[in-house]
Amino acid sequence: MMPVVLAAAEAVEVAHESNAFGVTVNYVVMQIISFTILAFVLYRWGLRPVLATMDERNAKIADGLRYTEEMQAKLADAQKQHAETIRLASLEAQKLVDEARAAAKALVERETKQATEKTQQMMAKAQEAIHLEHRKMMADAREEIARLVALTAQRVLSRELSSEDRRRYADAAARELTNV
Repeated sequence: MMPVVLAAAEAVEVAHESNAFGVTVNYVVMQIISFTILAFVLYRWGLRPVLATMDERNAKIADGLRYTEEMQAKLADAQKQHAETIRLASLEAQKLVDEARAAAKALVERETKQATEKTQQMMAKAQEAIHLEHRKMMADAREEIARLVALTAQRVLSRELSSEDRRRYADAAARELTNV
């Protein structure tokens, strides 16, 4: 314990000899000036550009965020317009499909009606042709029968009939057949 106390006493004597803990006013002033110059240099060419760069970057980030928000709003508007356009297009397409169906139905009805009318006209013409053919066939048959009646009468009577007699027999047979 004794050597520690002796060392402390020796240190106190050295401290008194060197003007209170070794602090010299000149050195302190020089240190303050040096620190101020160093602080100014660091602030002027080190910290200030860094702060300016940080402010610039913050402004760019803020602009980017603002731009992102604007783009998100525009995107939302575009999506709404897109959805509205699709909805309108769907309605228009449905309307066109309905119109096409109605037009097709009208066309089918019109074509069916025309086909029915044509069929009826063709049937009427066919009926008329059949009727005319029937009348012609009946006329031909009457003539043939009248001719056969005249020929038969000539054979039954076993004499040659004059053309006037043949015509009379044929007319009589034709009248009789017309009444049938």
